[in-house]
Amino acid sequence: MISRARRALLVGVVGTAITVAGAVTVATAQAAPQAGDSAAHAEGAASDTPPFAVEDFAYPNAAKILQDKGLELGRGDGHILLSNCEDANIVVRTKEAVHDSFRYCFKATGKKGYLTLKVNQVFSLDSEGTAFQATITSDEKKQNVSVEKDGWKPVGTGDQRPGASGKPAVLIELRVGQ
Repeated sequence: MISRARRALLVGVVGTAITVAGAVTVATAQAAPQAGDSAAHAEGAASDTPPFAVEDFAYPNAAKILQDKGLELGRGDGHILLSNCEDANIVVRTKEAVHDSFRYCFKATGKKGYLTLKVNQVFSLDSEGTAFQATITSDEKKQNVSVEKDGWKPVGTGDQRPGASGKPAVLIELRVGQ
């Protein structure tokens, strides 16, 4: 004969196994879609879930700025913004007639930031309170230019130093704190 302790243990183990099996069966039945409900369930689930927010870092209203000001803005982290020239700390001077006396003005709002863009016929990069780096292309060559705080750098046709190409330059990127 089985002792009382062993019988109680056996009954407890069997009871626990039956309880777990029942819970698994109920959970599986609740999770499985009912016949005919699968399309409605999938459609309801899709409409209840908001779309994922994906940041592409594209400059806001870039198409309108291109149309209004002739400035092609690409991607950035939001820390270098097109600005009015009174508040700007980065000034890009160009030979092409633009909206504000042959210049585009930007405001660096953080210690680090970047902005891709395209500005043709650039001849000078000016700092008004913040050091920055610029990437330009000229004669199909890429060049990085550093501008010190409150300094300026001639580039492209504005660079008349001996050995400089003096060819038109296109500004393609601005960076601060990099």
